[in-house]
Amino acid sequence: MTHPTVKFQVDPTSVPSTPSWMEEVAAVAHVLTQTGIFAAIEDHVQFARARFGKYDTIDFVIVLFGYALSGEPTITSFYERLIPFQQDYLDLFDRHDLPSRSALSRFLASLDQTTVEALRVQFQNDLFQRGKAFSNPGGLLDRSGQHAVVIDVDGTRAVARQRALPQLPTLPAPHRRFGLVAAPGYTGRNRGEVVRTRTTILQAHTHQFLGTFGGPGNGDYREELKRACVVAVNYATTHCLLPSQVLIRLDGAYGDKWVLSEVLSTGLGLIGRSRDYTFLDRAEVKAVLAGPAVCQCTHPESGAERSLYDCPQIRLAKGGPDVRLLIATHPATLHHPKIGKLRDGTVYELFVSTLAPRAFTVKDVLDLYLHRGSFETVLADEDQEQNTDRWVSHSACGQEFWQILNQWVWNLRLELGQNVSATPIRTTAFAPTSVPVLASTNEPVAPVVYGPPQWAQQSFTGHFPGSAFTLRPDGILLCPDGHQMSQQELRPERNGSLRIYYVAHLGDCRPCLLREQCLENPLSVNPRRVSAVYWPSSPSPMLGPPEPPADGSILWYDWPRCQIRRHWIKIVRSQSVEVTSSPALTSDQVGGEASQIITRAERAHWRLSWQQRLSRNARPATSPSVTVTLHGLPASFARTYGFDLLETA
Repeated sequence: MTHPTVKFQVDPTSVPSTPSWMEEVAAVAHVLTQTGIFAAIEDHVQFARARFGKYDTIDFVIVLFGYALSGEPTITSFYERLIPFQQDYLDLFDRHDLPSRSALSRFLASLDQTTVEALRVQFQNDLFQRGKAFSNPGGLLDRSGQHAVVIDVDGTRAVARQRALPQLPTLPAPHRRFGLVAAPGYTGRNRGEVVRTRTTILQAHTHQFLGTFGGPGNGDYREELKRACVVAVNYATTHCLLPSQVLIRLDGAYGDKWVLSEVLSTGLGLIGRSRDYTFLDRAEVKAVLAGPAVCQCTHPESGAERSLYDCPQIRLAKGGPDVRLLIATHPATLHHPKIGKLRDGTVYELFVSTLAPRAFTVKDVLDLYLHRGSFETVLADEDQEQNTDRWVSHSACGQEFWQILNQWVWNLRLELGQNVSATPIRTTAFAPTSVPVLASTNEPVAPVVYGPPQWAQQSFTGHFPGSAFTLRPDGILLCPDGHQMSQQELRPERNGSLRIYYVAHLGDCRPCLLREQCLENPLSVNPRRVSAVYWPSSPSPMLGPPEPPADGSILWYDWPRCQIRRHWIKIVRSQSVEVTSSPALTSDQVGGEASQIITRAERAHWRLSWQQRLSRNARPATSPSVTVTLHGLPASFARTYGFDLLETA
């Protein structure tokens, strides 16, 4: 029963409530502007096509950023929720008009691979070169005191359902909207007809995404793994780590010996399953299996018992590298086991690794591989918080563009959450030891720090020396003509030095006007190759005395998986944001004229430069000044990202 002093009434005037995600969008907009990310996108991610009107790439990027932050189920619901606050939203990004949904759809459908790769470069530059969200990358400290960082690479898939259509000779071929972005493939437990696979790269300690590579159907997993290895090598270079200190963790989908050989050729560390069961037919492996097992282990949750065998040095393939092969066996309980090979009532599982036996026992290697289950929980959090695999575009490049921006949002939430409430690094005894652990092992071992690259001097032929080539901060080398050269090989050399080889693209060298000044033999069919030597500026472990006996424990350093992001989301979704505007300026106040005089170029619709295209939808100088007040964020966060603090009485 209503109390007599309580009165209810209705006001027909519409007063929409501010979206709960508006404060987060405002904070991210300021951070992206202050850190120069928007400026980098405007300068380097350039794409022009007809029927976009006055909009440029950045106008569509801010829509997709807002859509990813909002968590709205569809782009339609995002636009509907944004309508009452459209002008405030555009003021945050210093733009004038919002592209329509149809213009956004045309933009995503017409994107090319060059634009997608340009966005990917900016994403990785922001992650590797800009201020880091965490004080160090975390890592793994083995029993001999060596430091390593684990990176997970795996594929996820999004399944789309299509209507069943009649197939008759009298009917035209059906037109499928998913024909360019998806294809028939393995659907797993999902219901659908066509699939798109996405290879995801995750840093296992900070839970930051390092990259994504998608493809229709089951995708080209081998080519995507090569690109993932390039990202891992660049990550190691940025954090002053040797490639062997980055441990790539793979599942059985990448278990072919030739695929694993390609990973090892980059110099990276490896731990993964192998599906090449011909190992079991080798004489040296049979000899190991004929003897007693190294140990028996029981999984603490599933209760599965395994007998473990260790082959410390096995040739992976003919002419390939040597690896450590681990064999886990258990009695068969099913006629067709889901994992492993059934032989004579015993199931065999194979694991390949580059981890040294003195630093990792057989059980340590198995536990470290099974620990990749934490990668699945991160992907589950991603599906819950951002749902990256949702269908946004029916073109492959448009879908890839969207997924890169989603990973960017994920990493930004980690960075902003860490700056709002700093969370200390966690130290976990991954594998205990029988002797006390020294107090000095409470912190990770400092990685080797390398100095600037050393290039070869100019030869007697007078051709371009290595110093004539420009090394960008993202690890890409530019030749004197401005073409990009890719990393071909990383080779550890004497006294802890590291040599990196760069090679140009043959299609760039052949028509180059500087060919005679660059190549010693202008008639050569090979492109230009350059190498740089990096010398350690700190004492290298290779120069010290022999390593002590492996009597320590294995320590795992990481940060909480979801606490940092969810604490940030909780704060910005529960606080208010205020947008206030001052009166608009007149043309006299900004030094303009009442009527604009157009030029001959504008009247004739000549092609505009990139800067002219960008300025067409910029916020006019006569627009009112806007003050955005974000509540609930600490003063330390404001000082970090250049926010003005509100003076309180």
